[in-house]
Amino acid sequence: MVKRVLAALQVGSEKTTKETLDKILSYEQELKQANVDLLVIPEATLGGYPKGSTFGSHLGYRLPSGREEFLNYFKQSITIPGPETQILETFSTQINATIAIGVIENGGSTLYCTIVYIDPKLGYVGKHRKLMPTASERLVWGQGDGSTIPVIESKIGRIGGAICWENYMPLLRQCYYSKGIDVWVAPTVDMREIWRCSMRTFAYEGRNFLVSAVQFQPALANEEDTPAGWPKGENLINGGSVIINPMGDVIAGPLIGKEGLLTAEIETDDTIRARFDLDPAGHYFRGDVFKLIVDETSSDVEFVNDKS
Repeated sequence: MVKRVLAALQVGSEKTTKETLDKILSYEQELKQANVDLLVIPEATLGGYPKGSTFGSHLGYRLPSGREEFLNYFKQSITIPGPETQILETFSTQINATIAIGVIENGGSTLYCTIVYIDPKLGYVGKHRKLMPTASERLVWGQGDGSTIPVIESKIGRIGGAICWENYMPLLRQCYYSKGIDVWVAPTVDMREIWRCSMRTFAYEGRNFLVSAVQFQPALANEEDTPAGWPKGENLINGGSVIINPMGDVIAGPLIGKEGLLTAEIETDDTIRARFDLDPAGHYFRGDVFKLIVDETSSDVEFVNDKS
């Protein structure tokens, strides 16, 4: 019987990536005291989730002010690996926990919404770029490809996951199930009850533990800056982080209306117990009927200067 501790750190982005990183690091003692083994940090925490922003875009034309807004947003993105991941590597070692953190990745001139995985002994071990940005997110984020769908080996088992609404892609979930995932991470900004219902369903479907870490962004101090259509005085993102077991039960959370650390002690053998009667990568898959083909090659453009 192996006991481990899962955690979601419900925080929001500050004005700069440095300020946000400093806030994450400020939880070091609390994380140590909780003996955390896996720490999940929300979608786009480093780099920011610009909720309500239009980047000056309208159908058929874009305003110069939007280009300036994108430039400022771009400057808060991070490279992978880079200075920020190096700091997180040290942090991971200090708290002795694997970290899965949502960031905005600088991919050259294109930004990606990405999960970065950091191991306390090995450092940076992989990333997952969001395959399908939702709605107007596609204006500022590129699409990931099949080369970044990793499953990370850790002391709590095999870790993998998806970002926000790409969790609703059935074939992506089956891809991870087929890789033998034990703990699903779901960094997000979706604060709704229906999201938490979905997370329970996906944990129960995959018979895996699931950690959904949600950002918390308070109401704007100047109500006149509230995004169009959003109720003035209401938090922009109200949290709702949860931890769920392989039978679909919420074992911690939801944490709503504030920043904070959410933890749950688990028994790792619970995934095996849950798959007794349903294993989506084994006896319940019916591979004789269904075939899943995943292209895991990279679609990144490489410049070749052939002077021959």
